[in-house]
Amino acid sequence: MYTRMSLLCCLWASLFVACLGQSAEQLLAQNPCSSKTTCSDCMRTPICAWCFAPEFNGPRCFNPAMEGGTAGCDEAFIFNPDNQQSIDPLFNRELTRGRIGMGKESSYYEESMSSSSSSSINGGGYMSRAAGGENLVQIKPQRVKLQLRMNQMQKITFSYAQAQDYPVDLYYLMDLSRSLKNDKEKLRNLGSLLSSTMRNMTSNYRIGFGSFVDKLVMPNVSTVPKNLTSPCDGCAAPYGFKNQMSLSNDTDFFDKAVARADASGDLDATEGGLDAIMQAVVCKDVIGWRDDAMKLLVFSTATGFHYASDGKLGGIVQPNDGECHMENSSYIHSTTQEYPSISQINLKVKQHMINVIFAVPAEQISVYNQLSRYIEGSSLGVLSDHSDSVVDLVRDQYNKITSTVDMKDTSSDALQILYYSSCLRSKDNMMQTSKCDGLKVGDVVEFTAEITLKECPKDPSEWKQSFRIYPVGASESQSLNVELEMLCDCPCEHPGHHAYDDSPPVCGGAGVSVCGACVCAPGRFGEKCECSAHAFGDASPERERGCRPTNATSGPLCSNRGACVCGVCECNKMDDPLEVISGQFCECDNFTCDMNKGLLCSGPDHGECICGKCSCRPEYHGPTCQCLQDQAPCISPEN
Repeated sequence: MYTRMSLLCCLWASLFVACLGQSAEQLLAQNPCSSKTTCSDCMRTPICAWCFAPEFNGPRCFNPAMEGGTAGCDEAFIFNPDNQQSIDPLFNRELTRGRIGMGKESSYYEESMSSSSSSSINGGGYMSRAAGGENLVQIKPQRVKLQLRMNQMQKITFSYAQAQDYPVDLYYLMDLSRSLKNDKEKLRNLGSLLSSTMRNMTSNYRIGFGSFVDKLVMPNVSTVPKNLTSPCDGCAAPYGFKNQMSLSNDTDFFDKAVARADASGDLDATEGGLDAIMQAVVCKDVIGWRDDAMKLLVFSTATGFHYASDGKLGGIVQPNDGECHMENSSYIHSTTQEYPSISQINLKVKQHMINVIFAVPAEQISVYNQLSRYIEGSSLGVLSDHSDSVVDLVRDQYNKITSTVDMKDTSSDALQILYYSSCLRSKDNMMQTSKCDGLKVGDVVEFTAEITLKECPKDPSEWKQSFRIYPVGASESQSLNVELEMLCDCPCEHPGHHAYDDSPPVCGGAGVSVCGACVCAPGRFGEKCECSAHAFGDASPERERGCRPTNATSGPLCSNRGACVCGVCECNKMDDPLEVISGQFCECDNFTCDMNKGLLCSGPDHGECICGKCSCRPEYHGPTCQCLQDQAPCISPEN
């Protein structure tokens, strides 16, 4: 009989311990804060707060929503920052929704800009600044300051409007290899056609012209000396890329530049167009790109293109460095550097905010359609046999660009940004998108960006970052600048804060008091750094007394759910970090409470599991908080 009773007791004890272990795993799921031992770790969990009071016996990292708001800590010693967003009024200028420019057209410019904004910008008079595009405002606000905690999403709302008469720089980059020799004569009148088209789009434009052939190495061109001078009848000497005319409003000079740019000759069926695009994009001063202008690069060819590693056939192995290498208007590293890769072109186009327009014949559409997919903001059109086809293409593509807005950003990998907009539909029809089509001058589109700090960078110097949200193809000035501070640690973790104390008396002279808790020197541990690592594992009765509820010399240490370290219980960590074993003797947990309908304490709306027992919300009662306190629903209205 005695043996049977002993077996039953052992069985019940085993079940109890198993239930405690199972229960302890459910408590941390509801309250992940209690397992955080430093203020930094606590701050990286958005529902947690830290108590840095000097004498505080409870868990310093706690969940205010579950533990009465303060968990017994004086509010003056609680650090629990929220996301913060602020907008400086100086960087919240009104959108430009009308026409700007010179002469009579300036009357369309909104009065709000001529009063407040024009006076805040240095330089010449109002008209000269407006004509230069410096007063254009396409995004509102222009600057936002954010403070973000990890995994706590923050929304920012901004507006976009396309202004009419926006300054435009158009650079025409043409293949002048023998493949386009027949089209050369048709382009002699291109200057006047382009200028009239540009004038209809905006009164503030500039045009320029460049041409390319290929690298002066075999097998791209013939390196026979006479062919390097004149590769064919009536042909000019071959070259890589030439800037024939920098951006200017001198259309007469443009006509002459196009007329005197002779075609040349090469051997293979593909050309050095990517070399030319790279130089035209990055050589800002040579080409004459303006900061506050929409930049269009029209690329015209009838053939394919060479890209990175093709240069190896000619003995060129040095990678393209993506820098400007122009002397006397010519690309000087054509024979020493590889062709750029497509990803390099895309990077530079994005950095310099240039819209590339590919103008190619129908037989090359499939090739350049693939290329256009990998170059942000680029577009593609068919180049016909008529001399005005390029002009029609520029007009069509310009209208396409100005009727579409596509938002991008320069944020780091630590951030996740999702864009939402209803575009021109009702605000009730919000959808996740960064792009809106069908815009007209004066239309205003609102976007909401949901910004989440996914992780804190390892390098604290990266906890302050700046990035831009911008419309693809717009100048850098037409963007929303975000100044971000990541809340990845606590002020009390730094010298100078009143809760940081490194004086010898604190922490037994073997550590530093940081945010109310001791950070011990190597080889020391314990609440006051009173323990030495050499004593770890010492199971003497004196040391173990603090790990038993009865202070006896026998019985389970730390409820069999932890280790006795220097007379203090170190509770076991569960596989699920949301499940926590806690208490002085590891006697508590947040997952062994009774369940109702598969939910601990009938779910968080009814109650919470504290130390293995349901603590009900005021409006509920019962062992699993399943019953309403209000009995009114049970009383007949007829009584």
